[in-house]
Amino acid sequence: MATRAPLSAANGVLSYFTRHATLANLLLVVLITLGIMTYPRMRAQFFPDVVVESVNVTVSWDGAGAEDVDAGIVQVLEPALLAVDGVEEVFSRATEGRARIEMEFEPGWDVAQAADDVQVAVDEISTLPEDSDTPIVRRGAWRDSVTDVVITGPVGIDQLGRFTDEMVVRLFDRGVTRTTIRGIVAPEILIELPSVSLLRHDVTMAQIAAAIREEVSTAPAGDVASGAARVRTGVAKRSADQIEDIVLRSNPDGSKLTIGDVGRVLTRGVDRDRSYFVGDRPAVALNISRSAAGDAIALQEEVEEVRAAMLPSLPDGVEITLMRTRSELIKARINMLMENGLQGLSLVLILLFLFLNARTALWVAAGIPVAMLTAIFLMYMSGLTINMISLFALIITLGIVVDDAIVVGEHADFRARRLGETPVVASENAARRMFPPVFSATMTTVIAFFGLTSIGGRFGDMIADIPFTVIVVLLASLVECFLILPHHMAHALTHTAKEHWYDWPSRQVNRGFRWVRDQAFRPLMKLVIRARYPVMAAVILLLMSQAAIFIRGDLTFRFFNAPERSSITANFAMVSGATREDTLEMMGLVQAAVDSTATRFETEYGRAPLTVALAQTGGNSGRGLSGVDSKDTDLLGAIVMELIDADLRPYSVSEFVSALQENVPQHPLLETLSFRGSRYGPGGDALDVELYGAESETLKAAAEALKKALADFPEVSALEDSMAYDKDELILDLTPQGQALGFTIDGLGRVLRARLNGLEAATFPDGTRTAAIRVELPEEELTADFLDSTQMRSAAGTYVPLADLVSVQTRTGFSSVERENGIRLINVTGDLDESDPARAEEITRTLADDILPRIAEEFSVTWQLGGLAEQQDEFLNDARTGLILSLLGIYLTLGWIFSSWTRPFVVMAIIPFGLIGAIIGHVSWGVPLSMFSVVGLIGMTGIIINDSIVLVTTIDAYARDRGLVPAIIDGAADRLRAVMLTTATTVLGLAPLLYETSRQAQFLKPTVITLTYGLGFGMVLVLIVVPALVAMQADLARMVAALRRLWRARSHRAVRKVLGVVATAIALLLGAAVTAATLYGLTPLAVGVFILAAAGITLVIYIAVFAFWHPSGS
Repeated sequence: MATRAPLSAANGVLSYFTRHATLANLLLVVLITLGIMTYPRMRAQFFPDVVVESVNVTVSWDGAGAEDVDAGIVQVLEPALLAVDGVEEVFSRATEGRARIEMEFEPGWDVAQAADDVQVAVDEISTLPEDSDTPIVRRGAWRDSVTDVVITGPVGIDQLGRFTDEMVVRLFDRGVTRTTIRGIVAPEILIELPSVSLLRHDVTMAQIAAAIREEVSTAPAGDVASGAARVRTGVAKRSADQIEDIVLRSNPDGSKLTIGDVGRVLTRGVDRDRSYFVGDRPAVALNISRSAAGDAIALQEEVEEVRAAMLPSLPDGVEITLMRTRSELIKARINMLMENGLQGLSLVLILLFLFLNARTALWVAAGIPVAMLTAIFLMYMSGLTINMISLFALIITLGIVVDDAIVVGEHADFRARRLGETPVVASENAARRMFPPVFSATMTTVIAFFGLTSIGGRFGDMIADIPFTVIVVLLASLVECFLILPHHMAHALTHTAKEHWYDWPSRQVNRGFRWVRDQAFRPLMKLVIRARYPVMAAVILLLMSQAAIFIRGDLTFRFFNAPERSSITANFAMVSGATREDTLEMMGLVQAAVDSTATRFETEYGRAPLTVALAQTGGNSGRGLSGVDSKDTDLLGAIVMELIDADLRPYSVSEFVSALQENVPQHPLLETLSFRGSRYGPGGDALDVELYGAESETLKAAAEALKKALADFPEVSALEDSMAYDKDELILDLTPQGQALGFTIDGLGRVLRARLNGLEAATFPDGTRTAAIRVELPEEELTADFLDSTQMRSAAGTYVPLADLVSVQTRTGFSSVERENGIRLINVTGDLDESDPARAEEITRTLADDILPRIAEEFSVTWQLGGLAEQQDEFLNDARTGLILSLLGIYLTLGWIFSSWTRPFVVMAIIPFGLIGAIIGHVSWGVPLSMFSVVGLIGMTGIIINDSIVLVTTIDAYARDRGLVPAIIDGAADRLRAVMLTTATTVLGLAPLLYETSRQAQFLKPTVITLTYGLGFGMVLVLIVVPALVAMQADLARMVAALRRLWRARSHRAVRKVLGVVATAIALLLGAAVTAATLYGLTPLAVGVFILAAAGITLVIYIAVFAFWHPSGS
């Protein structure tokens, strides 16, 4: 038996892996094993987490109005906070009794260190109001809701609370720690102290609060008997009876004054704040959320298991319902994308087996799971998750990943069949021959997708998984293509000499393909080369016609079509003077409207539209209404409705809301009612305008004018501004009599705050909650004549009417004051129906071009679009930067590969023509352009030139021996199958998503259309435009050579002068066009493009004439 010569790495890595008996297979096994092991450990979610790192500063100042909080706290803190290192933006909001300042830092900044820096800056400030609390500095905590648990039944709210506490404990034992109970709080003990009683017994509210504070807890007094016993003093007095018996003082006659002698002790129930209802039954809500490292599906499974374990032990009629569940939706959407991916994979495999023999197709297709599993391992190691974006990126690469293998495998098959090389030699030579073009093609695609990383902001964070996933898949496919595939191809080619029955389909297809190539494609190439200038003119005309469609407005732009959630929130507020009973009555009206609307939709569509409707009083739900911060919570209510899954109903959330709004009757005491749906992903309001640069009253007037103008559009709804009017504010000023008696405004303010707002005497634990004891005046005393009837105790011990001590002025203030980076502003927000993108774009354009400039001039304010409009501008600016960097990187890579300054332009000239297919695709499907279209366009710049690179390198190789024109024809014909296969696999891998009807996947369709249509048309154009451009470049080279000879000839000085003048004129003309476009925007840019086109056409005509008189010999 012959001995195999020792393998040596001296023959190169490619040869070493090809000839080694096991090395390629070992690498294959390792890559597959790593992917299989890590996939089950990857977390799954709907969208990637968009975590904004922030530091929050909160300060409480009881009794102070929003204007006072803004002046006394926000404006004092903000200058110091803006000076902290790394701060990018500062948002502040002052409301009654509270200031909140949120600080966002530069990307990548150490937020832990930032929190310390903020704490230092706050600690150095000593000019905050004396009565304000110590500022609290916290690092922002990111949460993502997993599900809401609703516990309801025909039992008391106390018992529902015990069931909820039990569920929280069980969840905590299973590691579910982020839970929030709503609808139940700890009991509150209230001591009502009539003013008359306080005066009669000569005690103050502060003295009573101090007495309670001393008696509510016991105190340790140490150990006795060598630690055998512990001594505690006092008895914890926390019940109403015990608090009534607390002694305030002992009288000279031996009697004792107790709290019960001065006032009465009441116990408020556990549902005193927010109360929840399902129908007419009380309910308690439990929210489950996760951190950035939490797994929504795993947490959901834990919640469902705890629910199942508790249900058998609950009383009859008590139910535990899950609403706003994320995991089922996540699994359904991921399964939907995986089904589409498997369908695309099947189409790719069928195509490979039709054009390649079975063994070659098998090993080419094997690169798909290898690259995918390797990418999954790298994604897991980098902390990425399985979500709709990363999974979509994997689907994008389904067809791309086999492009490299097709080129190498097809060329190896060509060398073995046509050149007669042995299988091992053919595999080695194919890998060596195709390494430069395949490597450069992969690198250009990597560079193109890497350009997406330049997109910042929340949308940049959302799509960040796309470039990373595509890049790691492409790099993994490069490893598989050159280190694993050649070894397998060497074995596969040894079996191709003998025909097999299972290769019959590919033999028939290739027979037909060869006939088309030889009888149709070769003559077409000869015609293209001969008529290269008319062909280029026709293609340019086609491109300009498609650009005209976009410029004319037939194709609109819709920034982000976020998938809608199935939740609807109805928030309402009653007018001042209404009661809690009025709020409950309004809630009943909304519930009745919900029931009737649901019944109508069930009758019309055959399926109940609602899964649950949770009503509440005592506050709004979700985002809430604007300007209700200072409103009595008894006047606020909400109903949260959960619709069935979007794919199970033919109507949208907006359609259901429109029908519901028509059914809600108008309550006489209703102030505001607002319905809002919600959507997935980052974003903001469709309409969001910031007004600033004036005083609060002027800003408010401008906001009202803006809302009035927008209300004329029926497509606009839910208009709100962030500066609602507050209750009347009474400004007190000390009178001369008050000064003479020794009173001060600060001292009066402290006493009045205690009487108006009450005092918190003490807190103590009550199970899992914290109970409070408060000291307050009776509610019936806090009437309009409070100031007239109030008596104040002077330093001499006498009581004086407050009306004698102060003068009063009335002012209407605002419930909140907002600032951004120190500038006071007001936000006007609203929803815009985008079912008609053209109409939505028209309204937005009217707002920016007409309404806002008019309001800015009338009220002397400055405006700025926020929300989605602001993020759209940032996204498009970043995308433009990414595209420029991608094109520059691609050019440098091609310049390195081709060792030429001009050859890359021939390859890259195909990029703009990909727009033809993209625009045709969007128009055909009736889908507006969006941010995902832009993402697809940037990615397409790298993919579309891959075939162009392979074609040009083949033409250059053939041109050395065959001449240019035969090389173009032969190169295009020989690479026809590879070009068709690489494009068709990419298109077929994405094709199933084109026909996906799920509403949750529609936001991805613009990228799919851009890639499938752009690459599909690009393939045709590559086979036509690139050969024509190669021939035209040769014409240009001959022309330049002729001009050089003419320039150098002394006998043609006049011609040299004419050429110099023409060149100077063209340079000045183009310079003027570029300058105008830079300074004045789109219209001069269009003029500049026209001038460039005219100059280009003139040049083409000149080259044509030159080529006519100096033919290439073709």
